[in-house]
Amino acid sequence: MNLKDPHTCITPNLPDADIQLYPNFLTPQFASNLFEVFKNKIPWRHDPVKVFGKTFMQPRLTSLHGTTKQSYGYSNLRMYPEPMMPEMLDLMIRINQLNSANFNIVLLNMYRDGNDSNGWHADNEKELGQNPVIASVSLGASRIFKLKHRDDKNLTHQMLLENGSLLMMSGQTQHHWLHHIPKTKKQIGTRINLTFRKVLDST
Repeated sequence: MNLKDPHTCITPNLPDADIQLYPNFLTPQFASNLFEVFKNKIPWRHDPVKVFGKTFMQPRLTSLHGTTKQSYGYSNLRMYPEPMMPEMLDLMIRINQLNSANFNIVLLNMYRDGNDSNGWHADNEKELGQNPVIASVSLGASRIFKLKHRDDKNLTHQMLLENGSLLMMSGQTQHHWLHHIPKTKKQIGTRINLTFRKVLDST
């Protein structure tokens, strides 16, 4: 694993949130190599989801992988994990050195261009338990990541997620904040992000 100052950390001063951005978690070249591996070897899916009673195709591609067979669902979509690739396991081990969250799944998203997006949401599914830790590694094109407080609409924040960066969200962040990746009319390339999570055993 090729790292460039992985412990350089930006911590936004936001109430009810525990967020850290490691902009140089991976060197640009190593991140670009991983991007090509995942773009070409992942079994990408384009699934329908239901939001507010309406069904539509997700504006991005996804793939779920894990060291567990436990399923994961959101927006009335139930996914069952494929095995983790060695590159995913390597990333997970490195992230666990920063936050011992004991991740067991990773949800990958491919934003093919500026038309692909992710609507306002929180990663607060019941399978993730109380105060989940979410670790997101960005590969490829940079995208704006926006946050807004659930109760105080004047509380907003945004950051640029660049190739090789790591965003960590923990504590009560998912209970008090929503986040999304907005569409953009700019001509931009493809972005892949890997969002590591820990799914609880439902048995």
